[in-house]
This record gives sequence, C-alpha cells and structure tokens, in this order.
Amino acid sequence: MKGASSIVKKATEIAEPVAAELGYTLWDVEYVKEGADWYLRYTIDSDDGIGIEDCERMSRAIDPVLDEHDFIEDAYHLEVSSPGLERDIKTDWHMEKCMGEKITVKLYAPIDGVKVIVGELKGFDKDSVQLLTDEEITLPRKAIAKMNVYFEF
Repeated sequence: MKGASSIVKKATEIAEPVAAELGYTLWDVEYVKEGADWYLRYTIDSDDGIGIEDCERMSRAIDPVLDEHDFIEDAYHLEVSSPGLERDIKTDWHMEKCMGEKITVKLYAPIDGVKVIVGELKGFDKDSVQLLTDEEITLPRKAIAKMNVYFEF
C-alpha cells in the first residue's frame, strides 16, 4: 500500500470504529509530507467539542491499532486534532453537516472579479455549491479551491 490516498482510505477504515467507541466522529484524515517528514493527521469532532484530552485519548487508542495493521511503510508522525471553529469543508458529508451555516469559499480564479465569497450554504450536488449571499448564487465545484466554516471574531 503505497499511495497517500490508499493510506488515507485504510487509516480512515481503521480509525472510524476507534473514534466511535470513544464517542467521537472522524472529521478528516490526511497523510501528507512536510519537508522531510510524513504526517498522519486525524481530525476528530463531537457534539460536546474537542479538547486536548480528547486528542490525547484518541491518539493513545489509535496508535497501537495502527502498529498492529502496519500498513504505512514510511516513518511518520501521528497527530490528532479538532477541526476548529473554521473547520475545512472537503467532502459531501462535511457539506451536509454544515448546511445552513455561513461558510467562506475561496476560488481558484475570480468570478465576476471576486475570489472569496462568504455566504450561507444552501445546497450542493456533484457539480455545484449553492450559497445565499445578498442573492442565491451557484458556484461550479471545479472552481472552488477551498471551503471552510466562517467564524466572526
């Protein structure tokens, strides 16, 4: 098992039951190289929020399970974190969870002179995302570089 996407898939399959048993939801899994080091990052969530103790609990619970499966050839660092207030929205499941929330959409290239749009997530399908700003707008998914929950400080 060599590719990062296959590692993420296997790491997700392994972690979902562990997270559920601890009362968490697995929000995201990443396997990325930063500099010379590889990182396996789990992002967990719960209705009660996530604190450092929750991250430590998940890390201690998943570490021996990962060792048992031993499917990652490279040396890597294991990290567990919360999605934060401005959580990334990457999947359809994330969009379902964030329906009706105010989100920030960053585009690869400007549309009508605008590259960042903030609006309420109203809907989505395989090709587009619908936002309510001053008006309802539809953005092609292929034009979207990044989406995350908007938080006003």
